[in-house]
Amino acid sequence: MTGQRVGGGAGGLPGGAELLAAVLPPPTPSAGRTALAAVEKYDDDFGDAVDARLFPEEAATLTRAVDKRRREFTTGRICAHRALEALGEPAVPILPGEHREPRWPGGVVGSITHTKGYRAAAVAREVPGATVSVGIDAEPNEATPGGVLREISLPQERDLLAELGQAHPQVCWDRLLFSAKESVYKAWFPLARRWLGFDDAELVLTVDDPVTDPVDDTPLAAPVTGSSTGGGVTARGQFRARLLVPGPDLPTGELTGFTGRWVVGRGLIVTAIAVGC
Repeated sequence: MTGQRVGGGAGGLPGGAELLAAVLPPPTPSAGRTALAAVEKYDDDFGDAVDARLFPEEAATLTRAVDKRRREFTTGRICAHRALEALGEPAVPILPGEHREPRWPGGVVGSITHTKGYRAAAVAREVPGATVSVGIDAEPNEATPGGVLREISLPQERDLLAELGQAHPQVCWDRLLFSAKESVYKAWFPLARRWLGFDDAELVLTVDDPVTDPVDDTPLAAPVTGSSTGGGVTARGQFRARLLVPGPDLPTGELTGFTGRWVVGRGLIVTAIAVGC
């Protein structure tokens, strides 16, 4: 599949993603090749781009899909195709696996996410003898429906969210916790090939120091790198996930947890984990 491609700006993340660039590590070429790339889209309109279509094998998986699912799947897969090209690999069909996980071509790992007003994909190149995995998720910066928080959280996590909510009310912390746990699962599954429940990992969320005005020390919204839309990052930080179940044995030893980053901007929450990238 050829056609319009999205490239990163000078020093930017290959693929041109902006919000994901705030939560994924900066590009560090491996053996002279791009090691990590990401593409994001804020709508489903690709205009006349000749590469904005599914492969026949992908389209065949949507025969019974409703319109919303069809649009989410299509734009997410187009982002994945373009991310592969930004990585220096050919775009190929990304078919769903047994557990609906995207099946990436050999030598590549990746993750796809979609929510209202946002679709994205991130891919990374595998490294022989090393552990590489990527998990990304996006959610609206809105409170979860009533009762959901208790289904997805541990008591100590709820205590932490209450403290964070007092200090940073502009962030919907319950939704952020949900998103971070989704990224944990997406990074976990390719390594463990088994289920990980919401109560199988304990997360600790932290907030980065804000960017402040040098004159009056008031917090400033940090611009999204390279953004031409006028959007800005209202908050960002990190999270740590401690696994409460045995992890798989990896080349570096038993997997015991993950670290990731989160960002809030443009009305969205975006979280990401990049292992070995």
